[in-house]
Amino acid sequence: MRTDLMFSKNSDEWETPQNLFDELNEEFHFTLDAAADEKNHKTEQYLEDALDCDWHGSVWLNPPYSLVKEFITKAEYESTKGATVVCLVPARTDTKWWHRSVWDSTYHKPRPNVEIRFLRGRLKFGGSTNSAPFPSVIIIFHANQPSSGQKL
Repeated sequence: MRTDLMFSKNSDEWETPQNLFDELNEEFHFTLDAAADEKNHKTEQYLEDALDCDWHGSVWLNPPYSLVKEFITKAEYESTKGATVVCLVPARTDTKWWHRSVWDSTYHKPRPNVEIRFLRGRLKFGGSTNSAPFPSVIIIFHANQPSSGQKL
């Protein structure tokens, strides 16, 4: 397996596996793809400039992996304004963004507005014949709930 390409900047975007998207779409009925372009969008409405505009409805997010921190911060923020944001990202449980936005280290559980779904095995992105060299996770920021450990 050629991991040099997978870890390079040339491989920043990982196309969502269709079967995974379909399964989640059946549950969440996505109205917006928040990190897409003309070629790879999964919903009729999509954003190419997602960090610079408001999100709404039920949002699918598979961000460029070099910008996971920025997109997770944005997803957390948009959930406090009413969007439900379902994110497919690498399972980077050792990062600052994970502990700031996803995991409450004090109480040893997800933050109040967050649901975590670890995926078994390694995903095959897009038309790839090889699995990704990293584990993936689904992070769900539920709408209208407190974020970052805030209390009601």
